[in-house]
Amino acid sequence: MKIAVIGIGRWGVHLLRNFLAHPQASVVAVLDPQAERLAAIKQQFNLDENILLTTQWSALQQVPGLTAVAMATPATTHYALIKQALNLGYHVLAEKPLTLDPLECLELCQLAEKQHLILMVDHTYLFHPAVQEGQTVVKVGTLGNLRYGYATRTHLGPVRQDVDALWDLAIHDIAIFNNWLGQIPVKVQATGTVWLQGVGNGEFNHFPSGLADLVWVTLTYPHNFQAYIHLCWGNPDKQRRLAIVGSRGCLIFDEMSPSSPLTLLHGEFERQANQFLPVNQKREVLEFATAEPLQRVCDLFILSIIQNTPPDISSGWVGTTLVQILSGLTTSLNQGGQAVIL
Repeated sequence: MKIAVIGIGRWGVHLLRNFLAHPQASVVAVLDPQAERLAAIKQQFNLDENILLTTQWSALQQVPGLTAVAMATPATTHYALIKQALNLGYHVLAEKPLTLDPLECLELCQLAEKQHLILMVDHTYLFHPAVQEGQTVVKVGTLGNLRYGYATRTHLGPVRQDVDALWDLAIHDIAIFNNWLGQIPVKVQATGTVWLQGVGNGEFNHFPSGLADLVWVTLTYPHNFQAYIHLCWGNPDKQRRLAIVGSRGCLIFDEMSPSSPLTLLHGEFERQANQFLPVNQKREVLEFATAEPLQRVCDLFILSIIQNTPPDISSGWVGTTLVQILSGLTTSLNQGGQAVIL
């Protein structure tokens, strides 16, 4: 299957690496606006001379038999590039978010269906073995009655110049919460703080107050389950931690813990007279298969094309739902934290 990789920045390089190694894929072209990047990856991966390295989109149309494109470009470019690719008959794997506008997402999903093409979004965490095992734990009721969830995603950079910390970071945790709960939020709220890129430092069409560096998110799901997310790309205390608390325990996905990334803390209350005493407390490290999530993404993209079946776990429609949630959060952010009904 002939594939072109578009955009070879920090994430595009990983897409290129996976497709170069895939037994059912043949990378025939790499596109990036910076010629020096193309020269660097040619040397890094010792690319075959037959692979087209180009800075021009129009050059891809001259590649015979091109089947699909994998896209890792700035979010603001997604709509135009994906639309062109679908109209040219290419299957598309796009880096998250699908676009910055829910209506554009809907249009692209409908176009993909009309063209009988696969449109898939790289929501990598949904392919993480720990996340998939966590979904099973929640689904079978191990936690008891679900009460609330929380997540923290902080680090010092990279600072994006096309989207704020909300759009850059929150999509991962929202995708995991949605996946574990089997639901989507019905109400959202967000507040944020801008330090580095205010309105005086550039034009941000989708972000009238500038690009927020710190964001606090509240997601309300059906039955009043709430999840709280702390996001910041200006905090050296790097955290990648998400948890759901129930009446019988707490499930924690901590990506920064190499020895125990998925942990189940058992514990509940037993009422004795007028007191609530903790009982059945123990810590259980959960086992799961070892696999690179992005490799699974690439595998499913190719399999979906072969079978001509959109992937349920990370289709364009899943990406559209996440963009709708983020758009609601942005509205709340711009309104000083007012609740937005979805």
